[in-house]
Amino acid sequence: MSLDNKTLKTYRSIGHHLNPVVMVANDLSDNVQAEIDRALSDHELIKVRIVSDDREARKAVIDEICREHNAEKVQVIGKIVLLYRKADKASLKPHLSNISRFSDKA
Repeated sequence: MSLDNKTLKTYRSIGHHLNPVVMVANDLSDNVQAEIDRALSDHELIKVRIVSDDREARKAVIDEICREHNAEKVQVIGKIVLLYRKADKASLKPHLSNISRFSDKA
């Protein structure tokens, strides 16, 4: 799943106004994984804060999150990553989706 440049730009502009919904401290525990999955299912576009001073460790955690949750990395700025995963039509709640809520403001 690769996003084109226009879509990435739109998602970055939407993500600019979002706050991180999940913070990853030491490792990706089952609870953190479940919360990331829930947030991606509900909101489609989320920010995650990786609390680590090691760049390589942050990159490894981001890659693992993307792989485990079939998510697309939209942008990384410092310790914050913006992630996108398209929600299933059956489980999509438009009033929760950041894409549908903010697409007219982007």
